Amino acid sequence: MCEAPKSFSRLRPVDANYLEIFLIFLRLGLTSFGGPIAHLGYFRQEFVERRKWISEQVFADLVALCNFLPGPTSSQVSYSIGMTRGGILGALCSWGAFTLPSAIIMLLAAYGIRWMGGTENPGWLHGLKIVAVAVVAQAVWSMATRLCTDRARITFAFVAAVVVLLANNSWAQVLMIAAGALAGWKLISTDAPAEKPEVFTRLPNRVQSITALAIFAFCLLLVPLLAAGKHDGWLALFDSFYRTGSLVFGGGHVVLPLLQSEVVPRGWVDNNTFLAGYGIAQALPGPIFSFAAYLGAAKTGSPSGWLAGLWCVFAILLPPMLLVTGLIPLWSRLRTSVAAQSLLAGANATVVGILLAALYQPIWLSAIDSAKSLALALLLFLSLQIWKVAPWILVLAGAMLGSLFL
Repeated sequence: MCEAPKSFSRLRPVDANYLEIFLIFLRLGLTSFGGPIAHLGYFRQEFVERRKWISEQVFADLVALCNFLPGPTSSQVSYSIGMTRGGILGALCSWGAFTLPSAIIMLLAAYGIRWMGGTENPGWLHGLKIVAVAVVAQAVWSMATRLCTDRARITFAFVAAVVVLLANNSWAQVLMIAAGALAGWKLISTDAPAEKPEVFTRLPNRVQSITALAIFAFCLLLVPLLAAGKHDGWLALFDSFYRTGSLVFGGGHVVLPLLQSEVVPRGWVDNNTFLAGYGIAQALPGPIFSFAAYLGAAKTGSPSGWLAGLWCVFAILLPPMLLVTGLIPLWSRLRTSVAAQSLLAGANATVVGILLAALYQPIWLSAIDSAKSLALALLLFLSLQIWKVAPWILVLAGAMLGSLFL
């Protein structure tokens, strides 16, 4: 089932230098500001143009595969590039190195907020929450223009927003993604790209691919049964973050409503703490999914602290890595399947609606409480969408303006 097409195996594997892979991706993890689209630009410049580890065609196919799967695209592409260089061990080196810097910074942010006396609505915190309004509004705008391109997809998005706003729980979001995918399969017509002969230097073998998919299914389907009735603890924490990582289609910002519905109603973190961390995450290099480290370190109850933070990052990033390992040998078939492209189009349109609902609740309701707050949100949105100001500058500006005027 998972046997690689012949075109994948034409090149002999290169000699892997795992330390080199780790150090290159560690540097990228420290310097790759700007979100997933910018990360892909850094990867292309480093590995296609400068080092020539992979060709332009292979890079484009890896990006297409990672866009097809749930999870953070830039983390998955870093994992895939490491795999082409050093197999699964090389993939783990690249993934860990790219994620580590932002995860450590988010752990420190959680301890810093606790040291500063919590989140009892000081001005700088209010400013960070308004930054979150601008960032998510810009994400909704850009995703809608790209993913909701006809009446059917626009309808999917608005129906999803209505259902999620009325239901206000995580299972409604999951069901809407599944319903959107099925509706897309029936109602959305897509043109699959013409098949091209991909050439990867290393791939998982049949046993590795099947094992990865089996672990993914076990954790998604059976771990929730094992964690049933457990309000807290390591298993409950793993279950919540693993399910979130398994269901995030459409980009890093879509993780916001899924995580909020998992951690805030349980009382693991309060809404102010949640939004403060999300605002801080906009200023960081590396994947935005490292926000999970902040939530684990900031949570109440047991476990908490830095070990819980690292556990949460591992749990939320494990499913997309398992899917890449399991499906990369089948990508040539998936990418030319009209049915698969229609399923993906429906799911992507639905997540636009889920993110639109999150823009209102919890983000807008928590941040926009006056004309000054709305004015600052509009100014930050203009800076981000029209003037293309870097997100980390927006975070600093929002915190400073919030402390001065709010």
